[in-house]
Amino acid sequence: MAARTQTNPANLHSAEDSLRVFSTARSLGRDDLPAKDERILDLALLDMHHGWPNLGHDSIVRSIGEIAKDLAPLLETAGLRIRVISYDIRQRHAIPEPAGGRHALYIGTGGPGHIDPHLNDGIAPFSQGIHEDASWERPLFRLFDSIRQDEDSTLLAVCHSFGVLCRWSGIATPVLRGQEKGGKSTGIVQNVLTSEADSHPWFKRFADQLPDRLHFPVLDSRLFDLIPSTSVFSGGTTPISFEANAGGGAGAAAITMVEFARDCGGVMPRILAVNHHPEIRDRLRQMRLLNEKLARGEVSVDWYNERASPLRQFSHDRTLERSVMLTSQFTLIAPLRFHIYRLVRKRAALLGCGSDLHESQVLQHPSAILDREEDGSL
Repeated sequence: MAARTQTNPANLHSAEDSLRVFSTARSLGRDDLPAKDERILDLALLDMHHGWPNLGHDSIVRSIGEIAKDLAPLLETAGLRIRVISYDIRQRHAIPEPAGGRHALYIGTGGPGHIDPHLNDGIAPFSQGIHEDASWERPLFRLFDSIRQDEDSTLLAVCHSFGVLCRWSGIATPVLRGQEKGGKSTGIVQNVLTSEADSHPWFKRFADQLPDRLHFPVLDSRLFDLIPSTSVFSGGTTPISFEANAGGGAGAAAITMVEFARDCGGVMPRILAVNHHPEIRDRLRQMRLLNEKLARGEVSVDWYNERASPLRQFSHDRTLERSVMLTSQFTLIAPLRFHIYRLVRKRAALLGCGSDLHESQVLQHPSAILDREEDGSL
């Protein structure tokens, strides 16, 4: 009889558990990848930072580590581990293999410069000092094609990766934010859900949590608006949100969240891109990281202040902090948890280790993790 373990995702486990069931690796190219292992679930982190200092990459890794820690009993019983392999996309052109092989879950990070890598000459202000060889773009687009075609694969993308997905799909064009819009969008800003979101099986749950079922705050840091190339979305593409203007409506048609594909159950996005930073959600830890980077001279004072300002605002407005964390849960963390649960459940079953774990637990309690973060149990 197959082994069966009772799994309660609400239970937390020690740091030692996390080390036993979770690890990371860095890929600078296909030749330096760690060996495949059927007992290791390899998740692909698409690092789009081009060597720039950032908080997002490590925040995503930490979120995955927290999920692995929650699942430690099941992972250990099944002899499984979760490993994040970080691929340096823009500098080293390290592109993961297509969907259907080593990876079934891909996560794209934020990053600097123009969405179109051909325009990053290191001189234009929007390139932010990035001088880029754009030859990574076509192979990455082929990877996206493979993910869309494989119903068992998932892609979750934030900020710069959102723009790259818009460019891949052709649904929106990057437009530099001018002075009439205040230049770069940074800090806490408002987004507005679409009517499609209000009828979406996942995002209507988000709408239910909002006072007006419409507006929600995001943590922003972007130079470009993504302006839709069409008013009619097709092929499984669903607009989820737009930037809110001063009057509360959609601002200059700048799209900020898009679903490109849905899971086989018809509920959770399978390919989801968001043009904000839902991975930045742990105020105290983020401030420690910022202070360390500044002390080591890795970042400028301006870079530091831009990222520290909204985090300081949270300490004075806990309602706002909870609202931003709620956005984080619905637009990244819960979808990430859902798809990791599915991967673990399916791999454990293949190895003859059943459990009561199921990704539907995330659908039933979408705000549970937020509550744990607030009461300090996470």
